[in-house]
Amino acid sequence: MNKLRIGWIGLGHMGVPMTANLLKAGFSVTVYNRTRAKAEGLGMEIAASPAALARSADIVVTMLSDDPSQEQVLFGKDGVAEGLKAGQIVVNMGTISPEASRSAAERLGKLGVQVLDAPVSGSVKPATDGTLVILVGGEPDALVRCQPIFDVLGKRTFHFGKAGQGANAKLAINMMLGTMLQAAAETVVFGEAAGLDRGQLLDMIAETPCASPIFNLKSPTIRAGSYPPAFPLKHMAKDFRLMLDAADGADISVAAAVSANFQKAEAAGLGDQDVMAVIKVLER
Repeated sequence: MNKLRIGWIGLGHMGVPMTANLLKAGFSVTVYNRTRAKAEGLGMEIAASPAALARSADIVVTMLSDDPSQEQVLFGKDGVAEGLKAGQIVVNMGTISPEASRSAAERLGKLGVQVLDAPVSGSVKPATDGTLVILVGGEPDALVRCQPIFDVLGKRTFHFGKAGQGANAKLAINMMLGTMLQAAAETVVFGEAAGLDRGQLLDMIAETPCASPIFNLKSPTIRAGSYPPAFPLKHMAKDFRLMLDAADGADISVAAAVSANFQKAEAAGLGDQDVMAVIKVLER
């Protein structure tokens, strides 16, 4: 397992703790980040470009936030594709569209390179604890080769089928997550408008069947009215846009209404705060 050479691109909120866990597990990890300063001091070799990183790795992992970033890193000048050779694997663990996932698999497949989309469910704490849930689309034999990596990063891996299906699974779970957080926000705003104490209301919810791990995780930030980013709201707003694009006729009317509120929150300048900051739009 530890003989695998991993090249990792993307050192945001999630990438830093995930690479730290891989290093701790004994993997050789080379990193690249557009802002080099974020890669310094992590104890890992830093590649000069995505292409250089690909030349030194068995498996290239990207942890990027959107389709344009993924496209540039893979296929732009000095991109990953320029450094790949047949037999390597590229794994996308960020949340991009199913279509971008399928396109990358098709284009890199022509080079003899296998591609997995393997976005994760979980934010900074599960990333730090190594308890993410990993959602995979792609060829089964590529998953077998990457499973030792996923075992370090997460508590369970689900294989949903062909390329793009991991991305679809991520959009599905984030649809549920965003809707639950919107419901929690509306409940608090309604309760306070009716004269209920916020703290007592949160305590009450925690004792009912409506409590959930995500509610318990976000409850302290709602109580404090402070939303440092564990999962930045701008990413959830982007994910809802991807959901609506990928719906393909499915009735997701509730998700569409929730999406509108997240877009409003992002437009109001809340994008870099935690996703739970969506409550601020309702409070206004």
